[in-house]
Amino acid sequence: MRKAMVGLAVVAGLGIAAQAAVAQRPAARAPAARAAARGFRAGYMDVGATVGFGGLGAANTAFGGRFEMALKPLPSLGNGMLGLQIGATYSSWSNEYASAKVIPIGVTANYHLRLADSKIDPFVGLGLGYQIVSCSVEGLGSIGCGSNEVYFIGRAGVRYFLAPKLALYGDVGAGGATVNVGVMLKLK
Repeated sequence: MRKAMVGLAVVAGLGIAAQAAVAQRPAARAPAARAAARGFRAGYMDVGATVGFGGLGAANTAFGGRFEMALKPLPSLGNGMLGLQIGATYSSWSNEYASAKVIPIGVTANYHLRLADSKIDPFVGLGLGYQIVSCSVEGLGSIGCGSNEVYFIGRAGVRYFLAPKLALYGDVGAGGATVNVGVMLKLK
């Protein structure tokens, strides 16, 4: 229970920090400047669907989504960008005797490296997640089966922008699925 409370407190703190960063965002840019902006920059926000492979116990595939927003530039750290990402996936597994459902929900702080080619957006991230597991065993039902826990997330990934508002997405790491791929749509 203590782990869950600490995890929820960290997630709440990250949410408050994200709201403060959004409130301090600069005023909207002129249309020409907006059109010229490409890649993961200040004010950027996207959402997308992902498919995850491996890392979820006996489950082979997980389906989920990601939401990320750019919080602020980090000039003292190579002029990269700090982003906050929220993700969730769903996977299930079953055989003739048992079944399980796993729903990991995670929050990561991502550092996005600044490259000369703004179509490529590499990043690394650290965070925490909360995993909900429910299961059933033949003859026992769900008695003594299932658990919820806080877990560590570490990942490295990349977006490749096909167009200013459309990107391919991929990440590898620990926490939830081992490899995730997807498509992201720019909201802002």
